Amino acid sequence: MKIATLLLPLLLACPLLPAAAQAAAVGTATRSVNVSGSAEIKVAPDEILLNVGVETRNVELAPAKRLNDERVAAALAFLTRSGVPAKDVQTDFISIEPQFDYDDTDRASQQRSRLVPVMYVVRKSIGIRLTKVEDFETVLAGLLDNGVQYIHGIEFRTSQLRKHRDAARALAVQAAKDKADALTAGLGARRGAVQQVSESYSGGWWRSGSAWGGGGRGQMMQNTVQNLGGGEGGDGATLSVGQISVSASVDVTFAIE
Repeated sequence: MKIATLLLPLLLACPLLPAAAQAAAVGTATRSVNVSGSAEIKVAPDEILLNVGVETRNVELAPAKRLNDERVAAALAFLTRSGVPAKDVQTDFISIEPQFDYDDTDRASQQRSRLVPVMYVVRKSIGIRLTKVEDFETVLAGLLDNGVQYIHGIEFRTSQLRKHRDAARALAVQAAKDKADALTAGLGARRGAVQQVSESYSGGWWRSGSAWGGGGRGQMMQNTVQNLGGGEGGDGATLSVGQISVSASVDVTFAIE
């Protein structure tokens, strides 16, 4: 009888232990604050990536290709004279496209036009890396005078992207800590240890360009580049390099003490 009396309180207490532990865990998990911090650094680009194109057309393939080769050779020779290292120049796209005329009303001629091209279009693109940013406008104008017809892309970049991202991240982390301190202090508490953190980046370049035959691809990423800022009556400059943005953001969960 005494044994049964002793066991009864123990049995009644056992179901309460998991519930109490769960409640305590929930209470601890909710004592946290989630904040975000962001920072942006403006830097001057120190390199420019250009992608330019040459297009030729002829009713025969051989003349179209020969003329394209001559224009590309003229552009490459100009880059060599301008002091651009060979390692920074690359032909990165080649296309030969036969075109057919499907507008004939005569059935026999229409059948023949589907077998024999009426025009050949030869296209080549040249990728160029410029490390002398101040020579950009001169090089671009020279390319257009030496066989180049299309500007597919202009990308302003920084070669010190890792350094600037590290600096932006440090500022973003400090912003998150300051925000957490302000929130917890306003509630009569203190910021505790970090429970979770994640980060993201953007920027470090600015790009503009168009596809073959026109049609812009638009701007990418945040930027402060002023394009075509000159004009008549100005000092002759038609492009201001300006600055590019390097941004970082963090999401941090802190414990509340």
